[in-house]
Amino acid sequence: MSLFDQLHPSWRTELSGLKEQFKNIDAKLTGESIAPEYSKILRAFSTPLEDTRVVIIGQDPYPKKGHAHGLAFSVDSSIRPLPVTLRNIFHELRSDYGGDIPVNGDLSAWANQGVFLLNRILTTKEGESLAHEDFGWREVTDAVAEILGSRETIAILWGKNAQELAEYFQSNLIIASAHPSPLSAYRGFFGSKPFTQTNQLLASLGRTPINW
Repeated sequence: MSLFDQLHPSWRTELSGLKEQFKNIDAKLTGESIAPEYSKILRAFSTPLEDTRVVIIGQDPYPKKGHAHGLAFSVDSSIRPLPVTLRNIFHELRSDYGGDIPVNGDLSAWANQGVFLLNRILTTKEGESLAHEDFGWREVTDAVAEILGSRETIAILWGKNAQELAEYFQSNLIIASAHPSPLSAYRGFFGSKPFTQTNQLLASLGRTPINW
C-alpha cells in the first residue's frame, strides 16, 4: 500500500493536494533500510483528524533498528532498555505528575486519547539520524501543522525542528521547550511541566484532560 493510501480517510482528504509529494517520497524510500518500517511510517495518521486534541512534535524517528514504530518518541512495548530520550520524557512525567517511571515505552495510550505523536521528518535511514531531512517531509508536516493549528490543537514543540512549526499554532496554545534528548534535556526540557500545562489548556477549552 502506498504512503498516501496508508492515511486515514480524514487525513487523505485534507492532504489530497500533497498526493504527488507522497509519491515522490515513496520513490526516494525505495531500496532504503528505513526506520520505521514502511508499513508503520504513517501510523500516527491512522487516528481520525477530528479526534486529535494535542500534538507533540519532535525531530525524526529513532534510528536504531526496531525502535521506531510510527509514533514520535514511542517504541514497541518489548523494547528494553528504553531510548534515553524516552526515559527523559518519563522522568519529566514523574516530576510533573508523580508516580513511577513507566517501563513500557509504547505511547499508544496517549495516541488513543487524541495525542498526535508527530516527527518533523517521518523517516530516516537505519542507524543514522536526519538521513532523510531532504526527502520532502517538511512540506508534509508544514501542511499537517497548518491543519491542526486551524482546529485549536494544543502544540507541544520539543526542540528546534519542532519549533519551526510554531507559526501554525495559536501562541496561547503552544508549549515549547528544549528537546528531551540527552544532549539538550538539561537546557530547558526538565522542569518544563508540559503534561500539566497541556491539561490546564484543555480544561480552559472545555475539553477532557489527557490521562498521561
